[in-house]
Amino acid sequence: MTDPEHPDADDHADRLDRVRALLDDNDPSIRLRTVMAMGARPHPDWLEPLIARCGIEPDFGVRDTLSWALLHLPKELTLPRLQRELGSFNPQARSQALHTLSKIGDPRAWEWITTEMVRDRDDEVALTAWRAAAALAPEDARASLAEEFTRQLGRGDSRLQQGLTRAFRVLDEASLPALDRAANEDPATAAAIHARATAMLIRDPELTVAVAFERAAKPAQADPEEGQAGSDS
Repeated sequence: MTDPEHPDADDHADRLDRVRALLDDNDPSIRLRTVMAMGARPHPDWLEPLIARCGIEPDFGVRDTLSWALLHLPKELTLPRLQRELGSFNPQARSQALHTLSKIGDPRAWEWITTEMVRDRDDEVALTAWRAAAALAPEDARASLAEEFTRQLGRGDSRLQQGLTRAFRVLDEASLPALDRAANEDPATAAAIHARATAMLIRDPELTVAVAFERAAKPAQADPEEGQAGSDS
């Protein structure tokens, strides 16, 4: 029954139910079109359905569009809600909240990115935290953030390592002292090679990632002529 003082209450609830059903549809193209429509016609009522979907959406393209739709809502609504998501037990919810905050670019969000997020055991959360932290860090925090990032050097596969390298490159020259120290601590380790390659890419932006990592690995390899000379002595 419709509330006589709020004649549209039932219609409002029905509309939200329809939106949630479309967001839960098995067809990703339907979910994508739904999110695009929500972003094109933003309404505060969309906040919770969009946030809820962020934590469970399996399709990358739809997830990115969810962030896009959230960008069209007022910051005073989205920022506190995203901050709350950062404490979720669901890794995807944390990762997507970080991604959306980096897209919004509000400097207040810098204070919400903790060392625990940067060191998160979940690779996707850590990767998104690196990207968001680098994008939001104020000038006077860049060097210390780079120092924190060095703890993650050599972590994971090439995709993860390149993601960290991109975060260092956003910090640009502020990250070079930390990278140079990491490169020389134990030159043969994966972390040191990663540090050298990243420093090369910052110093020479024209260098490709593949070439930088190839060159960075060479100092860790024994020189065969040097080894031969030692055996002949």
